[in-house]
Amino acid sequence: MGESTYKTTIIGAGALGAVYGSLLFNMNPDDVCFIASGERHDRLKNDGVTVNGRRYAIKVAKPEEATAADLVIVAVKHHHLDEAIADMSKAVGSQTVILSVMNGIDSEERIGAAYGMEKVLYGLSLGIDALREGGAVTYKNLGRILFGERENRESTERVRRIASLFDRAGIAHEVPPDMVRSLWFKYMINVGVNQVSALLGATYGALRNSPEARELMDTAMREVIAVAVAKKVNLSEDDIGEWYKVLATLSAEGKTSMLQDVEAGRKTEVEMLAGTVIELGGRCGIPTPVNRKLFDDLKRIESLQEG
Repeated sequence: MGESTYKTTIIGAGALGAVYGSLLFNMNPDDVCFIASGERHDRLKNDGVTVNGRRYAIKVAKPEEATAADLVIVAVKHHHLDEAIADMSKAVGSQTVILSVMNGIDSEERIGAAYGMEKVLYGLSLGIDALREGGAVTYKNLGRILFGERENRESTERVRRIASLFDRAGIAHEVPPDMVRSLWFKYMINVGVNQVSALLGATYGALRNSPEARELMDTAMREVIAVAVAKKVNLSEDDIGEWYKVLATLSAEGKTSMLQDVEAGRKTEVEMLAGTVIELGGRCGIPTPVNRKLFDDLKRIESLQEG
């Protein structure tokens, strides 16, 4: 399939899916499509997505209507991944590449278990400050997508094609040498910032200005570093400093996805964040008391909302 008709299907129309969908739509409305079922399908078909005040009538297909795409971008919440894997089956053809921009460290393996790791590229979104309120998404900083093969000593043809697509769509990106390290770096950040912001109700600006919040973030992230080192992943204390460089670029009134979930009464990704740190720490013999406390406190918030 030529670059002029490089077809992208997105599963997940939250903040990330909407933003990347809008940029791809600007480039060629015929080459991007959402997959959604049930009420989500009807809402997207009727309302489209609104990004930075503009409405985008991006095509939407039901799972059974989907056709094979060149690229499938997976942008769902962790607890919706199994459903997404099932729903995207008709979009995955013999030449399809699947790219997850989800939080966490295991979505690639879970997608690969269903479709074959040879179809999967590793990916994450870093430094975007997208805010979703109702059906509308706003962002000031697009950040960048980090993606590639597990190791990127040299650029493969499929990575080059997606880099070209992102260039044409205006999606900033880079291809790190070690994607597993990059996934763990993003995971470390999320364990700190998402959970602490959700617990304290803190925007990015409030987190920058609160020594107490930063102390809590740092101690939560240090537990991730200890687990990563035990698993032979190249993460270190220096990476906490790298995170603060990212935090400095984010909109002061911006909010993490987890804080947005708490405020909207949605389920959070706490099982994938603190829950995974606790589980891996237990297996590696590493204590994780800070993440245990965060897990318990955030589950308490969720249960109060359900009640």
